[in-house]
Amino acid sequence: MSVAWDDIGGLVDAHERFLAGARVEAEVRDDVLESWKRCRSAGLQPHQLLVPYAPDLTLDERFLRAADPVLQRLTDSLAEAGMTIALCDTHGRMVQRLGGDARLRDRLDAVNFAPGFDASEPVVGTNGVGTALAERGPVYVVGREHFADCLQPFACAGAPVRDPLSGHIEAVLDLTCLRDDGDPTMVRLVREAARNIEARLLEQSTERERALIAAYRRADLATGGRPEGRGGDDLGRIDLALLRERAEELIASPNRTLDEVALSGGRVATLLRRQIMGAAGESGVAVEARILGGPRLGGPALTLPDGSTATAPAQAVRATPPVPAAHPVAVRAVVPLVNRAAPAPPETVGDIIDDGESRLLLVGEPGVGRLAVLARRRLEWLHDAGVRVGTTLDVTRTAEELAEVTVPRFADFAAVDLPDAVLRGEEPGPLGPDTPLRRIALGAVHEESHLYGVGDTVEYVPSTPQARSLESRRSVLEPVLADAGGWIAQDPSRLERTLAAGIHSLITVPLRARGTTLGVVSFYRSEKPAPFEDDDLSLAQELVGRAAICIDNARRYTREHNTALALQRSLLPKGRPEQSAVEAAYRYLPAQAAVGGDWFDVIPLSGARVALVVGDVVGHGLHAAATMGRLRTAVHNFCSLDLPPDDLLTHLDDLVGRLDRGEGWAVDSTQADSGIVGATCLYAVYDPVSRRCTLTRAGHPLPAVVRPDGTVDFVDLPSGPPLGLGGMPFETVELELAEGSQLVLYTDGLIEDRLRDIDSGLDRLRSVLAVADRAPEDTCEAVLDALLPARPGDDVALLVARTHVLGPERVAEWELPSEPAVVSRARTAVTEQLAAWDLDDLAFTTELVVSELVTNAIRHATGPLQLRLLRDRALICEVSDGSSTSPRLRRARTEDEGGRGLFLVAQLTERWGTRYTADGKVIWTEQPLPASHHHVSSR
Repeated sequence: MSVAWDDIGGLVDAHERFLAGARVEAEVRDDVLESWKRCRSAGLQPHQLLVPYAPDLTLDERFLRAADPVLQRLTDSLAEAGMTIALCDTHGRMVQRLGGDARLRDRLDAVNFAPGFDASEPVVGTNGVGTALAERGPVYVVGREHFADCLQPFACAGAPVRDPLSGHIEAVLDLTCLRDDGDPTMVRLVREAARNIEARLLEQSTERERALIAAYRRADLATGGRPEGRGGDDLGRIDLALLRERAEELIASPNRTLDEVALSGGRVATLLRRQIMGAAGESGVAVEARILGGPRLGGPALTLPDGSTATAPAQAVRATPPVPAAHPVAVRAVVPLVNRAAPAPPETVGDIIDDGESRLLLVGEPGVGRLAVLARRRLEWLHDAGVRVGTTLDVTRTAEELAEVTVPRFADFAAVDLPDAVLRGEEPGPLGPDTPLRRIALGAVHEESHLYGVGDTVEYVPSTPQARSLESRRSVLEPVLADAGGWIAQDPSRLERTLAAGIHSLITVPLRARGTTLGVVSFYRSEKPAPFEDDDLSLAQELVGRAAICIDNARRYTREHNTALALQRSLLPKGRPEQSAVEAAYRYLPAQAAVGGDWFDVIPLSGARVALVVGDVVGHGLHAAATMGRLRTAVHNFCSLDLPPDDLLTHLDDLVGRLDRGEGWAVDSTQADSGIVGATCLYAVYDPVSRRCTLTRAGHPLPAVVRPDGTVDFVDLPSGPPLGLGGMPFETVELELAEGSQLVLYTDGLIEDRLRDIDSGLDRLRSVLAVADRAPEDTCEAVLDALLPARPGDDVALLVARTHVLGPERVAEWELPSEPAVVSRARTAVTEQLAAWDLDDLAFTTELVVSELVTNAIRHATGPLQLRLLRDRALICEVSDGSSTSPRLRRARTEDEGGRGLFLVAQLTERWGTRYTADGKVIWTEQPLPASHHHVSSR
């Protein structure tokens, strides 16, 4: 005798460690481990079982007629194999035991595995019968995989036998042998036997339908046929399908006799429901169809089965309920519309008369009609759910749509529980018992369910169906919640109230998409008295599977959106830069659908000036955000060179073109967002000394200027091409702005969307801005409140700057001749001015700086010289001349006699640089003011 592998460790050790609470997932098959967990939750003890015995059990005669020949053949084929066959009812109780040698029968009798034995999983643990019922599919259990000690000497394979129409489990078939004789091919044998029984059940139903059709024809011959109706043309496939659908509903409705169907071409079909009885007592229903080309039902009298006539509308006619069929569910036969006046053989399924006579349309039983109608409604519901779930890329809204489409058509309560990581767009970790979940959506027919509410945090204990679904990644059906102790263990006091409120049945389905478990959905019934069935379980799995893809899509979008938004916010300005030229306020609002590439900036320039920038990058997502960051950095670098506005946009345009071409590297142009050509930009420079503002734009919307009195003008600024196209110069416009004017820069998402053109947006913006003496922050709020749509389709950047003026009392300038003697006079003038400004502490360093800059201008430059001091947040010293040559900072060697002047200037000042003008250049420096003077210069 061979030694089984589980006798030398393996499962024996794994079973013991499982009972001790250790994790054994890597050593035990998934379906067996899930069964062990259910047994542990039920409180079973492997060494001590209390098995009830139910004598005199039997199954439905119809089922036994189908099963007996199959079981006999199986018994004969296994006569030499040492296997016994067990047939059990839907509760796992054994009805018959067939075959098996003497040794096997003795071992089975020793554990009472005989007719009447209760093999359900909650009673005896993991085994072929009970686990097949719990899993609702074929299983194979061998040796120590049995939870109970008394069953470990055996190997067994079980499979449920289903009604081929309703899908309900009718019985469980099991093959059992000694462990050493076990083989996984037993699963194939028991599954084939179950399928053979199901096929014979289908044949029986077909025979019943043939008997019903024969009974209909006999009745037809006895009555001699019906009067002819008015003729009609051949019907198309759509009309045929509609007739079959309404006939199915009529069969399923015991209290309806007539129905009326509007067909194409103005025709009307009248359907008549007739009770028929077969020769052997088969009870069923026949539906006849008559095609009428004239007015609807209500004029001509129609003959009813009892010989009376009726002229009432079809829906109002009632008949005595028919006698129920011998079995509640049978095959519904779709048959050709046979002429009742002559019992001709069928032609093709669905043939419809073309001469107006009454013909047979469908024959079936009410239970079958109910199943057909139910199946069609389920398909319609799944289609409706596919349309209604996933309309947005929002995780919470998608979960709410799932709950809305479920209640009340499928369940009376539907709850969606997700971990917080999914709401943030992150990949969730392993989910299981005690994992904190948040209730995101709850659909309910009333508010008295006592279930956890939306927003509550739920940690399911291991015995609950939800925890089992999360851990096993399988759906769980609890038809009777009152018997589900594992569910009640979650919160006994709360869930007892839930049961008292009428909730009686539960399905839990894990939300799984692309190999990841995202959460769990729970469906409850209370108003519908029938518990959930296997068909409901399959339907719930299909629905949740579709919804899981939508939720995962929303989660992935949330992750990408948050990443792009974080990147963009990290690249946008943080706070306001230190400058006195303008008082600025700004807003950035990302689009609902995707982050775009809108951006803005306030950049201090030399000479107390400030640059205002607003731009828009083509596209959305990470690429747009990254491109925006590159352009913003480029603008900062170009601003450090003090380039004129038109030159700056020319350089930016050239840079965008080079970036789009890959700067000499190979570019993958297959990506939809691989290019950046088409970005727009508006660039403005404001000088608070002269109150002059110079503007230029590259394909960007016009800026608005709000005068101090509230007058609004859109600057007539020539529009250059978007960045990256090249070939056209950028034009500038120079304005003189009164103090307190507001310059309003924005992106096109503010004034244009799918429901509003740009002209109406500009008109609306003008009316909102036309308010005098309003702070920039208030202007931003008013503009967004008035123009921003509820769900922006594009992101919006808004920058509002109110101008200040650097008055004459804070500016001093001198015209100087180009001669060496002027240097001393310049130093004296600067010292006197600093004394007047109470900045004597800066006099020494400023004298050195002025002396060096004026001397360099006299030596190396041409034209008139000008010296200017500005008292702003820093002390600014500027020397301008007519030369375009720029001084260069260099390190002087030991033996050099000169070359150290600019080095001294750089050491004595905070910043210095060169700014080119139309007449030459300006050398400027900045020195920080003493702490006691900061509040004087700040605004």
